Amino acid sequence: MRTATVNRRTRETDISVTVGLDGTGEASVATGVGFFDHMLEQVARHGLIDLTVAAKGDLHIDQHHTCEDVGIVLGQAVRKALGDMKGIVRYADVHLPMDEALTRCAIDISGRPHLVWKVAFTRPKIGEFDTELVREFFQAFAQHAGITLHIETLYGDNSHHIAETCFKALARALRAAVAIDPRQPEAVPSTKGML
Repeated sequence: MRTATVNRRTRETDISVTVGLDGTGEASVATGVGFFDHMLEQVARHGLIDLTVAAKGDLHIDQHHTCEDVGIVLGQAVRKALGDMKGIVRYADVHLPMDEALTRCAIDISGRPHLVWKVAFTRPKIGEFDTELVREFFQAFAQHAGITLHIETLYGDNSHHIAETCFKALARALRAAVAIDPRQPEAVPSTKGML
């Protein structure tokens, strides 16, 4: 099992994340931000990643630090769980529909962090959750996982659906990219010999 636990404590947040890349989608998520918890549970369920997230943040200020820092720690945990990256498929892409919304996600587990974000929300909040925090999470995750990540919502009207397609698309693309390629289970998928 490719697993990792990462803890990070600052003056703003105290976060612990455990991931199991070869899991069944079990999730135990508690960040204090209900909608964000729901989105992280989607990553676990649809990515077949066992995920435990315990986060305490300065929610009396706002949700920004909590969402961004969970992205940091989750990214670090995924990177650590991947180890030497031998045998991974590396690349994956998916189109993820949810009712009227459709989002495309493409991923390269490259060691070169980069985010291309082409997502527009139709309103600034989903309940009490600021929609701008979705990008903050993805930026932090891509940077600290060391992945190239392209996310584009092709169309959609409902902000909840748009956000959910982003997280589910990440889940499905990540699930495919971290899978072990049966044709080369011991090879690093790069002409450089390393990622």
